Amino acid sequence: MNIGIDMMGGDFAPLEAVKGLQQYILQQNNAAVNIFCIGEATTIHSLLDEHAVASPLLHVVHAPEVIGYHEHPTKALKEKTNSSIAVGFQLLASGKIDAFISAGNTGAMLVGAMFSIKALEGVIRPTIATITPQMSGNISLLVDVGLNADCKPEHLNQFALLGSLYAKHILGVENPRIGLVNVGAEEGKGNMLAQATYPLLKNNKSIHFIGNIEGRDFFTNKADVMVCDGFTGNVVLKLAESVYDIAQFRGIENDSYFQRFHYENYGGTPVLGVAKPVIIGHGISNAKAFCNMLLLAEKMVASDVCGKIKDCFSAL
Repeated sequence: MNIGIDMMGGDFAPLEAVKGLQQYILQQNNAAVNIFCIGEATTIHSLLDEHAVASPLLHVVHAPEVIGYHEHPTKALKEKTNSSIAVGFQLLASGKIDAFISAGNTGAMLVGAMFSIKALEGVIRPTIATITPQMSGNISLLVDVGLNADCKPEHLNQFALLGSLYAKHILGVENPRIGLVNVGAEEGKGNMLAQATYPLLKNNKSIHFIGNIEGRDFFTNKADVMVCDGFTGNVVLKLAESVYDIAQFRGIENDSYFQRFHYENYGGTPVLGVAKPVIIGHGISNAKAFCNMLLLAEKMVASDVCGKIKDCFSAL
């Protein structure tokens, strides 16, 4: 197994990326995982030596350029072919690595995922998902959380299936319950998108649809996968992220439940519906977040979740 990590992406990279590698190596159970550290080689080697991060499974790939957060994604990928993100996708597309993670320019990561790796056959639009902590101690998946702001009913129908497959093979939920985010629980509620999506989900034999869920249900374990358009999902995501900030401000961030709202616990966001695992991290990713991104990438490759999604859509 070979995993590529963009060492230069993120507000605190490459230092926090190196520290994340250190944490990952200390808890790594699978000795067969090679990590390709992509970025400015001299800087990376220096930090690896400084923090005594050493392993025969670490390989530094020189990429002297960096795509900044404010650069146009498509233009930057075309013009900066030696950037850490561009080189990462070159390695992924050529099969030299099996998964690629970065906390760098989100737009560039999405463009690379959709045009270098491409969507699986049958997938209309790839999507991104995030974990939402439940009061019961379980976790649920919210999809889409920002990749597709404007959606059609058939998009949400596919998001439900993609989320269901991810929940089953990565989160370990045997028969994931799918809920449609809406303003009321009754069938027929909502705007035109919700009303048109409901019968598609209801008739989709590949998922376990339980009906509509409301905002009050997000953290009550009513559904394992919550489906909405990316505009709504991103608003919910940012609201959920603020919960930890509020808890911190109130001095209760050590509460076991509120701690689970911290982004670092989940590492990054997977792009679902593309041919290979691509994981996008938060721009402010710290060592723990980088470590968890590596663990998630390892799990996605080991479970062959992308292959299982491909098989499911091929069968349909």
